[in-house]
Amino acid sequence: MLRLKKFFSDVLREMRKVSWPKRKELTRYTITVITTVAFFAIFFGVVDLGISELIRVILE
Repeated sequence: MLRLKKFFSDVLREMRKVSWPKRKELTRYTITVITTVAFFAIFFGVVDLGISELIRVILE
């Protein structure tokens, strides 16, 4: 039990040292991630459609 208490005490101490992003930075990072995910989703969707059509043409 003592080890568990020490563990959480150490975690709390380390969390106080963390440099958390400011609201503006967090918003910028979030927009960047969402834009990147959307871009790659569209990109791979188009590539998938292209490959599907190519395979459909080859098999006909």
